[in-house]
Amino acid sequence: MAERMRLEGKAAVITGAAGGIGRAIAVSLARRGCHLALADIDEAGTAGTAELVRSSGVRASRHRLDVADRAAVADLPAQVAAEHGGVNLLVNNAGVAVGGTFEQVSEEDFEWLFEINFWGVVRMTRAFLPLLRASGDARVVNLSSVFGIVAPPEQAAYAASKFAVRGFSEALRHELEGSGVGVTVVHPGGVATSIAERARVPAGVSEEEVARRHERFRKLLRLPPEVAGETIVRGVERRQDRVIVGSDARLISVIARALPVSYWKVLALRVGK
Repeated sequence: MAERMRLEGKAAVITGAAGGIGRAIAVSLARRGCHLALADIDEAGTAGTAELVRSSGVRASRHRLDVADRAAVADLPAQVAAEHGGVNLLVNNAGVAVGGTFEQVSEEDFEWLFEINFWGVVRMTRAFLPLLRASGDARVVNLSSVFGIVAPPEQAAYAASKFAVRGFSEALRHELEGSGVGVTVVHPGGVATSIAERARVPAGVSEEEVARRHERFRKLLRLPPEVAGETIVRGVERRQDRVIVGSDARLISVIARALPVSYWKVLALRVGK
């Protein structure tokens, strides 16, 4: 069994740090004495996260960042290095959603989602890999989803992006084996964040339909972000290659392994079509 990763005195970069799972990961890392570079487009939310973690006595720098902005991502490693000296952990958590069927979601919205959910992960990893390698003991943590294990209807764009994150992470792990940089891919289930409420709505979808979808997701998104964040950080400490978050995600992963093609016939009975 590999030696646990010690996080005290290390430095982590977290995207999507203004709230939800990103904030929860930051708090769990701070409790372990890990210094933080908090990145998000939401400056007020990031400031709130920084205030929370500083009570643990760690350094917390704030960085306004849109992970879809290539130039901003390319500039970030130098800023983080100036604040923290190096980087041991990169948590690619930033993500968005688009509700609707494939035919309802425009090509523009599909591409917008991929720029953040997938290309943001790729660009951040490419930008920070030299610093991670230089640290000698580092890890890339990429947030996929339970929708990177199964692909339900009305989630074509989101599921495609999360399957892409999973594939990228697994290939990268194999390439980096023996380098001192590990890769963890995370598959959260229904975590109680605001991602569903903030999802883009395709043109032509009625308010009634939007309300129906939000209500359905509210029933499914039940796990407190704090529990998800702690689960993820424990997985990082254990150097796990894969972290499945929540009992719902664990059950879904078992069903998907048993029924790799027809899993939705079973899952639809549980969540409703």
